[in-house]
Amino acid sequence: MINKIQWHNHFNVGVDVIDKAHQRLFSIVLKMIELNEDSEKREHACRETIKYFKSYTVKHFAEEEEYMKSINYSGYDMHKRLHDNMKNKTIPALEDELEEQKYSEISVQHFLGICIGWLTGHIMIEDRAITGRNSNKWVYNPEDEDINALEKAVSEVMRQVFGAKLRLVSERYGGEDFGKGIFYRFTYRSQDNEKFQIFMAYEEKLVIYMISEILGKQLHKIDKTVVYAVKQLSQQMVKRIGVLLKPLGTFKLEKDDVLNYEQLLLAFEKEYPPYSLLFGTGGNGYFAFCVKKLGAPAPQGRS
Repeated sequence: MINKIQWHNHFNVGVDVIDKAHQRLFSIVLKMIELNEDSEKREHACRETIKYFKSYTVKHFAEEEEYMKSINYSGYDMHKRLHDNMKNKTIPALEDELEEQKYSEISVQHFLGICIGWLTGHIMIEDRAITGRNSNKWVYNPEDEDINALEKAVSEVMRQVFGAKLRLVSERYGGEDFGKGIFYRFTYRSQDNEKFQIFMAYEEKLVIYMISEILGKQLHKIDKTVVYAVKQLSQQMVKRIGVLLKPLGTFKLEKDDVLNYEQLLLAFEKEYPPYSLLFGTGGNGYFAFCVKKLGAPAPQGRS
């Protein structure tokens, strides 16, 4: 994905100031890709380029928000929340990882992968929705306190089970590519026939770390045994998270699937899960936890 990123005219949303800003953001990302290939100059060059990327992103968001207000765009509140999440949570969390790992090649790849995935998805879906070219995919706007409760529960369970300290990277994870991963989908049904799905995505690096911790020896590769072991662990984690959140206790597992990345994106094709959190683990890999209700629409939160 990173090697193939380039600007295409089909990214245009039809508003000149927005399209020019998007082209500029793409050119900055392309520059970072080139800089990441030079190990001697990587840290200083990437540090300065990322500072520029951040400042230009903030400027662009402000301009885009002014345009949305000028046309009374009905999706303004949700769109601004996506901007704020990227600006105030995702970029700072990625910057912290870069500093902690001294701009290592993999930390820069994390930054690039998530930013590229966010930019392309946001432009092609959310930004094009501004001009009516398509519908947005962030349909529901959960309450902040519900997101915070889920973040706290997931973080506590990961700490209890693996001793892993999670740091929230995004509360609006849309399937951005954080590296080679393993993906699970669990489908639950209640006695009242309510149905929902939980998606758990692990970077392979994190799986190796977790299983090595459990076994007490270093794991060097992932095989089918590890994939299915993590699936079972994930089910137990969901149960524990359900205990902390209370409502999940009445649901029973109906189906579980191991997905590839393309299947994960397909599951997110029509709309994103309303609860969709991406975490970092202090250099041990990335982890996403997403909840999607099936059937009846999820309740809308305050904007």
